[in-house]
Amino acid sequence: METDTTTPTTAALLREDGARTAETTEDGVWEELATSALLGTDRRAPARLAGLPRGDLPGALLDAAALHTVRRRAGLRPGPAAPPPEPAPEDHRGPLPGAARRRLDQLLAGRAAPSPTGRRGAAPDLAELLPQWLALANERGYRAPAATLPALLDAARARTDLRPQALQLAGPRGLWLARLNPEWRFALRGAGAGSSLPDPGDQEGVRALWDEGLFAERVALLGAVRTHDPAAGLALLASTWSAERAEDRLMFLDSLRTGLSGADEEFLEEALGDRSRNVRATAAELLSALPASALAGRMAGRAVTCVGLDRTAEVPTITVEAPHECDSAMQRDGLAATPPAGRGERSWWLGQLVEAAPLSCWPPRFGGRGPEEIVALPVADDWQTELHAAWCRAAVRQRDAAWSRALLGSPATPPATGPGTSSLAERAQLLSTLPPAERARWVGSFIAAHGLSEAFQLLGVCEVPWAEPLGAAVVDALDIAREAGSYPWSFSGVMGLAERCLAPEAAQQLESLTARPEEAEDISPGAGGYWSEAFQRLVSTLRLREAMRAELTEPAP
Repeated sequence: METDTTTPTTAALLREDGARTAETTEDGVWEELATSALLGTDRRAPARLAGLPRGDLPGALLDAAALHTVRRRAGLRPGPAAPPPEPAPEDHRGPLPGAARRRLDQLLAGRAAPSPTGRRGAAPDLAELLPQWLALANERGYRAPAATLPALLDAARARTDLRPQALQLAGPRGLWLARLNPEWRFALRGAGAGSSLPDPGDQEGVRALWDEGLFAERVALLGAVRTHDPAAGLALLASTWSAERAEDRLMFLDSLRTGLSGADEEFLEEALGDRSRNVRATAAELLSALPASALAGRMAGRAVTCVGLDRTAEVPTITVEAPHECDSAMQRDGLAATPPAGRGERSWWLGQLVEAAPLSCWPPRFGGRGPEEIVALPVADDWQTELHAAWCRAAVRQRDAAWSRALLGSPATPPATGPGTSSLAERAQLLSTLPPAERARWVGSFIAAHGLSEAFQLLGVCEVPWAEPLGAAVVDALDIAREAGSYPWSFSGVMGLAERCLAPEAAQQLESLTARPEEAEDISPGAGGYWSEAFQRLVSTLRLREAMRAELTEPAP
């Protein structure tokens, strides 16, 4: 039994205080005690403890505070119960097979099987395989297990590259769960909101969400309607265009890239007069991607007056006379008048004109020559780099494969001396306009001629899994690098791509490279062992990818 340590006088005062408290508000008592505690009992003693000696006041104040704390807690009445959340919606997609469920748990946890050598370097990187697993599961129409949804949403929160595929697998139950946790609210924005959108054919539901929804929901809705019916999407946007904020108009306008056609021209022409410079620039870019648009015609008229053919020269030569001004009409059509730092005004204006002009205007201008013949023509006065770079941007914008082939040239030609551009980033963009099989052949030939050191960006635009002969070219180039004795981390980027992009069937071909070679005196010390480990990791990753694919094709129980 505890002993009461308060003095008789203090106890009596506390009993009296309790009686007085019944006649006053509890909040008033607590405020008086709190004020005394903050200011000190020497400066302001509680009135209800006024009969105590000054030396007893601090202890009495603490006793009174303890008493009132118990009283406040005991006197609380339970509040009204919060309404229970709505039941989770049904997800009628098929359940994952058992092996695939276990694999998903392993990938989300980032656990790898122990390496035979005991070193992490030979084990697959599970975090890099998760995107492929999610894509395969979504292709086959599976739903995520309910117990996995929290880990799946956590992974999507940590990695933005996972979000579209992770939220698709999570489905409507994932969105339902995300509404209950502020850390998962990202799932309710942008692409994640798409799973809760009305059917694009539901005109009443579409109209209601467009008028009342959050900005992210409206962006996702416009994209969905635009994909289903481009004309309906345009009409929806036009109905509220004048009332939208400038930053919102820019995002909405970007949605018109889906299904872009001549039917959008009138609306985009009006957007050229928008008060926002960014909106005007985006409208001009979209119009220039329509070769038959009025803006494309205006740009062609300007561009052909700047670029022509000198037939009097011994060899027909392209001549360039860059614009001398950027007038208001040019600026309305999307040209930026002020160049970046270090860039000349006239070359800046010329590049924008040629980039926006339809590529179909150049064969008539150059006597009926095709793209390859035009690109091969010499250009006077050192204008070739500027002109070819603008043609590259035009080919990418207009998705013109013929011009892209001409500007890429032969893959065997060194980039510095070839046509078009020496920039590998721009070459990768040109490659993206070619059919996947042609793209793979071109990059495979490029690697065979120049090795892997310059091929990383080009490999990134090739379709996965890499088609032959691209896969064989990558493996051969890695083998050559190994034989040369260089360290494998010089090719770590390519090795990482190979783990994700090589066809799993290549594992058998790579098996012979996993053995540790005998090291010659003229190679880097220890390089052979590192290469052996890198190829072991590559082979084990390819086999794991094959197992993942097999697990996702098992029949559901």
